[in-house]
This record gives sequence, C-alpha cells and structure tokens, in this order.
Amino acid sequence: MDILLSGSVAYDYLMTFPGLFHEQILPERLQNISLSFLVDSMTRQRGGIAPNIAYTLALLGEKPRLFATVGEDFSDYRAWLEKYGVDTGWAKVVPGKFTASFFATTDQVNAQIASFYPGAMADAATLSLKDVEKRPDLVVISPTDPAAMMKHAAECRELNIPYLYDPSQQVLRLDGAEIARDMDGAHFLFCNDYEFGLISKKTGLDLNAMLKQVDILVVTKGAEGAVIYANGEEVVVPITPEERIVDPTGVGDAFRGGFMAAYARGWDWQLCGQVGSLAAVYVLEQNGPQNHYYTREQFVKRFREHYDDSGKLNELLS
Repeated sequence: MDILLSGSVAYDYLMTFPGLFHEQILPERLQNISLSFLVDSMTRQRGGIAPNIAYTLALLGEKPRLFATVGEDFSDYRAWLEKYGVDTGWAKVVPGKFTASFFATTDQVNAQIASFYPGAMADAATLSLKDVEKRPDLVVISPTDPAAMMKHAAECRELNIPYLYDPSQQVLRLDGAEIARDMDGAHFLFCNDYEFGLISKKTGLDLNAMLKQVDILVVTKGAEGAVIYANGEEVVVPITPEERIVDPTGVGDAFRGGFMAAYARGWDWQLCGQVGSLAAVYVLEQNGPQNHYYTREQFVKRFREHYDDSGKLNELLS
C-alpha cells in the first residue's frame, strides 16, 4: 500500500526531571504560574509525527512517503530515513529556516511538559497533493501547521483519496467546526482518550455521531490499551507487556505505524491493534521515538510470545 504521510518533521530535545511536576504546582496560583525545572539530562532525537510513523512502517516492510516541509538542517535526518526505506522525495527544504523543534521534559511518573517551535513546518501549506504525480492509496493527515492540515484534508476529499485524520496535538488550535468538517468523510480517525473528550466537547459529537462521519475510529488509552470501532463492532486491544519503561515520546506514533502496516496487508482489526501495540512498546523501552530497531523476524518472534496470529505474520518474513 502506498501511504503518504503529511505531518510535522522535527528534532526532539528530550529532558528528564528527577521529581514530580504535580508537587511543584500550586493550584491556587495557576494564573501566575512561573516554574523552572533543573533537569538531569538532555538528548537531541529525530522526531516529528510523520517520520516517527514512517520509521515504524518501514521497519515492518512498507515503503511510506514523507510529505512535509523541512529546514536546511535536514540532510542527516533525510539520510537516516532513506537508509531504512522511507521515501523523502516530498520532504521539501524551506530556505533560511530550521527544521521544527520539540522540547519535552518528563518527570518520574512519565508526566510531560512540552513546547514546540514550528520552523519550516509553518510552510507546510505550500505543499499540495495535486502536485503528487502518483496518487497514494492512503494519506495520513497528522499534526502540522493547521492550514496545511485543513488544505490536505480538503484535497483528499476533492481528489477522492482515502485519508486518516489524526489531529491529536493540534486539537487545541482547531475549532470545533474545522475538526467536524475534516472528520466527515475520513476513512480513519485516530486520537487518544483525552483528545477524544476534547473533540467531542468542541464538535458537540458523541461516539455514535462520530461513527456516522468516519469509517473507523481508533482511541488509544495509554496503559489501558486501545479501542477500535469499525463495522459496528468494538474491538478492545490490551497493551503488550513491556520489558522496561524508559520514555513515552513517540509511542502513539509507533502504534499508528504498526496498525497501518497490518492494515496494508488486509489483516483484521484485532491483529492491526496488536501489531500497533507491540510496535508502540519498542518505543516505550528506548529513549527517543526512533532509537529502537528490530528485524521483522525479531518482531514476529516477540509478537508470538503474546498473541496468536494464526500464521498471518509470516507475510512479514517473505
């Protein structure tokens, strides 16, 4: 399946705080909050939602295409993605700008405080699906410049290209009418349970109303796994047991990549969720969203320690 990924491309600056955020916050002083956290460590990682998803897709044998704007500092990142099979031909460099940057601090219970500098991402709306010569089978519209998200969703509808709508971090920037419009007609809607609540509040749509607008709704719930609503069914997918917990950054992106790699092969929803769940755990066990690696043989072996795939994952080994 030819999957085109529209979304942010960023460098992630990841820091760890040796305490607990909630112990530092005075609820009665929130309107005047002023905090500075002395962190133990900082690393710069390759990140951004679109390449995070693409990396997992590539590890599982897909050939995703990246559709995004990047800065002049992207050359090393491009080489990394191409090495693992991601097509970066549509990663367009914006002269005079840096690639977007994400700054995140995580405390001892994996609570996270973050900020994001858009850089070249602010030019994402200059890209048009109408310029892509080979029409993709599926477009993933994940968080990037809001104008680009709205433009690419509209182009998908105009060109009759199925799309996965994943507003996630941009739910706060988009108003209810914009979200409802771009959900309507989407093949997939992906969100976590908190974002689901925000989408419902902003649009006035409950679960049943959303399912009248999208074909498949996937809600991730952290340690509680995920729920897939499709074809009138509710499929509950538990988490895959982890060997250790290191860093949650990019876990949801890996879930999406694993899910879509399974979907591309026509597997059932339960199996799609399970593949996504295991892909997510590999990220949770490492520092950074793209520092994990596995062969497809290793992935299948670990998968079968927890799930019964009835031999379907043999397709990954061919």
